[in-house]
Amino acid sequence: MGTLIELTSSDGFKLAAYRAEPAGKPRGAVVVVQEIFGVNSHIKSVADGFAAEGYLAIAPAYFDRAQRGVDLGYTPEDIEIGRGFIPKLNWDNTVRDTQAAVDNVKDAGKFAVVGYCWGGTVAWVAAARIPGVACTVPYYGGGVVAMIGEQPKCPVMFNWAENDHAIPLDGVKKVEAAHPTAISHIYTGAQHGFNCDQRGSYNAESAKLARGRTIEFLRKHVG
Repeated sequence: MGTLIELTSSDGFKLAAYRAEPAGKPRGAVVVVQEIFGVNSHIKSVADGFAAEGYLAIAPAYFDRAQRGVDLGYTPEDIEIGRGFIPKLNWDNTVRDTQAAVDNVKDAGKFAVVGYCWGGTVAWVAAARIPGVACTVPYYGGGVVAMIGEQPKCPVMFNWAENDHAIPLDGVKKVEAAHPTAISHIYTGAQHGFNCDQRGSYNAESAKLARGRTIEFLRKHVG
């Protein structure tokens, strides 16, 4: 189990973060970027999972910029509430908050950014805009296609869902064509949110496969 801490961004803004420590010396660090549902029990469990693999994991509460303590479930109402926070954020602040998380865990060594849903787009942007990131893993980042012009400065591994209502496969193909050096996995039969075991779209087989590939990617580029 991790603990809640406070981060301070370069503009002075203070936001919460969930920090999960590994049992021994860290292999490195992983910034875990939330979905639109905030740093809820699922995101905390994801961070705990990376800590169990030996990484110092931190999940910043990005939505603190709009509303403190966002912790949503997965009902249609929750989805609408979560979506409503996105227009209240901007990329400069999101990058600042990611950097604040990186600064908090930098003593662990190399670091990666792994994000889910909205966080998948953050992980993509981090590959281009966060100095020193070893690698990033965007899971079904809905905004990646719109931000296809970002130029990653580190290895990137995408995890996409074949039947993603929010990300048509033709968009995925455009990303693959524009960034041929990025690794791109498409999970057959999976839907948006397939990694989250609290959602109806959870796909245990795809989640297990994607997690294994993600850990392998981290072992290669972080440690």
